[in-house]
Amino acid sequence: MAQPVTPEGPRVSHMYKVVLLGSMSVGKSSLAYRYVRNDFRELLPTVGCSFFTQILELDQATVKFEIWDTAGQEKYQSVCHLYYRDAHAALIVYDIANKETFSRAKLWLEELEKKFLPDEIVVALVGNKTDLAAEREVTTEEGEDFARTKGLLFMETSAKSNHQVNDVFMAVVQELLRREKEKAPRPSPHGSPTVDLRMSGTRTRCCRS
Repeated sequence: MAQPVTPEGPRVSHMYKVVLLGSMSVGKSSLAYRYVRNDFRELLPTVGCSFFTQILELDQATVKFEIWDTAGQEKYQSVCHLYYRDAHAALIVYDIANKETFSRAKLWLEELEKKFLPDEIVVALVGNKTDLAAEREVTTEEGEDFARTKGLLFMETSAKSNHQVNDVFMAVVQELLRREKEKAPRPSPHGSPTVDLRMSGTRTRCCRS
């Protein structure tokens, strides 16, 4: 995915697959369209899966997002796992004005937990349609509390008013990059990799056998 480089080397590049999951009509396609095209459209329900790409030129790296927008209809759920295979991140989206979609979001998380270990994928819980605040059925605190108990990122958005759409994708990419940094081997202060002889399987001998 990403090749480690020296400070004088080429710019680091990362490619991440991001899947959008959630019930029908929660605004997954509109979120992706707003993020990639900076425009809002009332889109027809997705059939199967839609695909978007976005390239970010950040200070520390170039990041290419492959955004997979999955269908929310129940008849497609049996094949959705084919779309989020090998995903690096997932946005589980619900409609703040529809309590049922919040319950369904919890089921989508259960599906992800069957396929991925916690450190294998970054998951963000996204309460969409904050422009419908007057019709709200899911409080911000409910979303925050559930995300906290599950170790998820959390943010409320509106694709229509462009509220925090860029922010939620940026939060995901920052978490992905943080995990990349944690996994990267630490260079030795002498410029060569350190070797822990206790872990290498090599037996050392001193004055006594």
